[in-house]
Amino acid sequence: MSESYHFILIDTGIIVAFYNKKDRYHQQVVQFFNTCTSQLITTVGCVTEVMWLLAPNILVQTEFLWALEKSIFITEHLTTQDYQRIKELNLIYQDLPGDFTDLSLIAISERLNISAIATLDKDFNIYRRYRNQPFTRVFYPQS
Repeated sequence: MSESYHFILIDTGIIVAFYNKKDRYHQQVVQFFNTCTSQLITTVGCVTEVMWLLAPNILVQTEFLWALEKSIFITEHLTTQDYQRIKELNLIYQDLPGDFTDLSLIAISERLNISAIATLDKDFNIYRRYRNQPFTRVFYPQS
C-alpha cells in the first residue's frame, strides 16, 4: 500500500482470506493487515457473509467477532437513503448482478466519501461511485 488512507472499505473475501489459513491469498492478506494503519470499515451484509463462510469453525468465527468488538473492523449501519441507493445500484448493475454486500459498500462509500477499498472482488474494477468515479483499490492479490 503506497498511499496512506484514513479509512478503507473492506469486503468479505479479504476478511475470509485473513482468517482462513488455507486460502490462496492468506499470506498476502496477513501482510496487508500487518502494515495497514487505516480504519477498516464494512457493512452488516459483509459481517453476515464472513460469519457464514467461516462456519462451522466456531473458534475462527469468535476471533472475527472479537475483532468487531475491539473495533478492528467498524461496521457501518445502513440508512434509509443507503437502501434507496442500493435499490438504484441493483438496477444499474443488474448485468453483473451486484450482490447486496457489494452494493452496500458502494452506498456507504458515497455517503462517507471513501474511495479506498480492500477487496479480492474484480467487480470493484467495474463499479463506480457517484456513477463515474472508480474505487481506489488498495490491495491487489498476486497470483
